[in-house]
Amino acid sequence: MNPTQVTHKPLLSFVQIFNMSFGFFGIQFGWDLQRANMGPIYEYLHASPDQIPLLFLAAPLTGLIVQPIIGYMSDRTWHPWWGRRRPYFFVGAVLSSICLFLMPNSGALWMAAGLLWILDTAGNIAMEPFRAFVADKLPEKQRTRGFAMQSLMIALGGTIASSLPWIMAHVFNVSNENNTGGIPPSVKYAFYAGGSIFFIAVLYTILTSREYPPADIGFKDKVKESNKGFGGGFMEIIHSIKNMPAKMKQLAWVQFFTWPGLFLMWFYYSTAVARNIFGATDEKQAIYTEGVQFAGLTLSFYNIVAFVTALTIPFIANRLGRKLTHSLCLLCGALGLLSVGFVSDKYMLYGCMTGVGIAWASILSMPYAMLAGSLPENKIGLYMGIFNFFIVLPEIIASLFFGWIMLHLLNNNRMLAVQIGGVMMILAALLCLFIVKEKKNETAPEEKIAEIEIEGQRSI
Repeated sequence: MNPTQVTHKPLLSFVQIFNMSFGFFGIQFGWDLQRANMGPIYEYLHASPDQIPLLFLAAPLTGLIVQPIIGYMSDRTWHPWWGRRRPYFFVGAVLSSICLFLMPNSGALWMAAGLLWILDTAGNIAMEPFRAFVADKLPEKQRTRGFAMQSLMIALGGTIASSLPWIMAHVFNVSNENNTGGIPPSVKYAFYAGGSIFFIAVLYTILTSREYPPADIGFKDKVKESNKGFGGGFMEIIHSIKNMPAKMKQLAWVQFFTWPGLFLMWFYYSTAVARNIFGATDEKQAIYTEGVQFAGLTLSFYNIVAFVTALTIPFIANRLGRKLTHSLCLLCGALGLLSVGFVSDKYMLYGCMTGVGIAWASILSMPYAMLAGSLPENKIGLYMGIFNFFIVLPEIIASLFFGWIMLHLLNNNRMLAVQIGGVMMILAALLCLFIVKEKKNETAPEEKIAEIEIEGQRSI
């Protein structure tokens, strides 16, 4: 593309929108692959259940630190061939793919935890600029379509990645055996495939999509703003926190209790299924790996449920209101997590994950739809970063302190930990119902809602 200033963005075809979004398939593939398998990998490496939360501390810390830095830097980057966002896509994809190849070959806990830290950092480097890519490339009237395509890539990537170890074992006949005490071949090959898919998908977007040069005035203004230094930016963030819109303060409590329920599921669900439902007593047993892989299959199913639910939830919200809709969806998720402890047949887990999938669809949309009309236009990015604090902070708290609860109060019972996640979702549903204020016929433009929803998925 000729590096001249573009003042009018042309409409893009379906293929062009697909090309610019396909990299997200690879990025989400990496996220869900590690999310579904890191708990079992830590146990393969002889971590005790009370150590697991602390070993997951990398994700929230890296997201909290790296995302705003990369967003800030990519706003102020330009290269005639690489463009603005694509250099970060490439660097993040290379580092992430290397980590995904190395992760299943970890010989010690410290190595796996260190690789997870690098993987989350690299994943954020690749992911964060993708959020702005849609706004950069698409005219206003096509942004909803662009965000919808990214959401489709998120759903597809998560669905396939969560089930990949099971696919390796049952479709490609890769061994589940773990007699040496290491990580089974089926998990290793899943990570090798995941690393390849991550890199190829992002590279496809880099090679098939070009970027418009930044408009001179806007770009210079951002560079000029950056001269305020760290202190000026910090003071602006503090001022914005003190003056948060009332709706954001209400929803912050809902988010603060929603996300620990999800974190506890990601920490312990797969290993709880292997031990409590499949009856494994040791991570070296083949049945343990079989249980973990079946759990991944059910996690894949909740992504499918979430995608289908996302197609219908706007119509339900129009009838019931967004607040009541979100409360009911959270209760469905809570019921799903609580019922895991009463499962007697492994196939009943699909019913449990149906509830979680309904909640997940609402978690990715309703809070942002409720928030959209209350945010100032010139500070949407800043306030979405602040709103993200109420996702990240509870994860940090859970990572730091839930290990003590597991050891001293729950006797390292993984299933109880998952069910406590359900209790947290019930609290979130009640807070949403009784604290969040919703005016009758309260609306916001669909384009703004879509942009805020995808912007808010930074931690996914």
